[in-house]
Amino acid sequence: MLGSPDRPLLFLDVDGPLIPFGAPDLRPGGHLGDRAVPLPIGANPLLSRIDPRHGPRLSALPCDLVWATTWMADANEVIGPLLGLPELPVVDWPDSEEKSPLHWKTRGLVDWAAGRSFVWVDDEITDPDRAWVSAHHHGQALLHRIDPRRGLTHTDFVVIADWLARRSRSGR
Repeated sequence: MLGSPDRPLLFLDVDGPLIPFGAPDLRPGGHLGDRAVPLPIGANPLLSRIDPRHGPRLSALPCDLVWATTWMADANEVIGPLLGLPELPVVDWPDSEEKSPLHWKTRGLVDWAAGRSFVWVDDEITDPDRAWVSAHHHGQALLHRIDPRRGLTHTDFVVIADWLARRSRSGR
């Protein structure tokens, strides 16, 4: 569910930011410790890399969360429950075979935001994406690239929260 049009959006990718590609942060004995996510039998083992503490941290941000991932509706079925998140809106990606230096999500996210300020959290954001959004989006935007080997970190949450707080103080 989306809040006020004055409230910023946070477009959230899954692979890379929430499911890091690097080696898991194993505790002695090869376990993820208190971050371990209990998975059903037969579940994708990479889901165990999800840090369940991210759910409360994401929910506490002063923005509306939106899935911006190839997981599509499966993000609500699989990822959301592991994070304790409610059902979130999902960006529906248009079919496009256009060759461009832009990430294939960039234009769709700007269209989806429809002028609302937004944060985009993804591991594939590049400078051409930032330049295009700056030139074509009428609201404020933070395109925050996550290191896909590590996923979302405390530092990433600080950057995002600080940007949202500055935006809130400026009234835009």
